[in-house]
Amino acid sequence: MSSLHRMAVVCGLTVLLTGTAYAENWETAKDQDGIKVSLSEVANSQYKAYRGVTLIKASVAKIQALQEDVVGACAWIHECKSQKLLKKEGDLSWTYTQFKAPFPVTDRDSVMQITTTKGADGSLTRALKEVPTYLPEEKGYVRVAQVDGFWKLVPKEGGMTEVTYQVHTEPGGSVPSWLANKFVVDAPFNTLKALKERAEK
Repeated sequence: MSSLHRMAVVCGLTVLLTGTAYAENWETAKDQDGIKVSLSEVANSQYKAYRGVTLIKASVAKIQALQEDVVGACAWIHECKSQKLLKKEGDLSWTYTQFKAPFPVTDRDSVMQITTTKGADGSLTRALKEVPTYLPEEKGYVRVAQVDGFWKLVPKEGGMTEVTYQVHTEPGGSVPSWLANKFVVDAPFNTLKALKERAEK
């Protein structure tokens, strides 16, 4: 990779990671089973950003493989109902996901663009960006309006990988505050816990 290309990739990734999902003043909301979940206010949004961090005894490559198995990943993503790969072009991919919501809230769906970048230290970053108009809206679902976030996998000593899952979501439609507050804690915690169980098998 040329130095110019490398600089362009780094700058592009920096923009992705310093967008809405990169919030300040994180406060711990849950620290259990080796998973720490922190929340932060986001300017001009009523929904908090969440960040979950854990150590998983598995390689970056194994965790990446679990994430790139788009259909299979639905089994460990919080409240995932179904998921499919729409398109893949090099380091870019597009996925469609349907999520369950508790009554009386309407189920959500999401169209995500994922940009994968590898670091010189063996780390892997998967930047997440909602592209709501990529597909026509589905009957019976409310399209998630905005997602900004990322997965970051960093290799550690002893065959461990530090996994960070950070996201800010605008869920679209009307969502009660009690549900929004529960989701921003449950989503990272339950997702990381289930991913960890599968990766460490």
